[in-house]
Amino acid sequence: MGEHDMTDAWDGANRRQFPRIVYPCLVKVTCDGEPRETFLTHTENISVGGISVIVKKEIRVFSTIEVEIDLIEDPEHIVATGRVVWSVRRKAIESVKPMFYDIGIQFDDIKDKDKTRLGVAISKFIEKGYKILKPVY
Repeated sequence: MGEHDMTDAWDGANRRQFPRIVYPCLVKVTCDGEPRETFLTHTENISVGGISVIVKKEIRVFSTIEVEIDLIEDPEHIVATGRVVWSVRRKAIESVKPMFYDIGIQFDDIKDKDKTRLGVAISKFIEKGYKILKPVY
């Protein structure tokens, strides 16, 4: 199965599994590799199953990622590990700006208490009127 096939499978299954909301919170993303790299970014959208973020460098699909999520309204950060399940390069607007990439990270290891806290936070954000993204069929 090719890289594209795995991405399609993830899109079809996991995007429908958890409600995703547009909630811009700070995220520290650390990529395994030599050297380990850390990026401070923000979410494009978030769910209990994973997040979408913007980074300034391409991160390969299936790369292992550590994330630390600052939900702003919760003093304790959410910490999880996961893997990149899709990566899309944004179009360059100006030649002097660096390329940006949207990446989707699926959580593979998140503590039950953090998953619960994230679910509660997402429910509160939905009640406050944050936009829920509908699955693409």
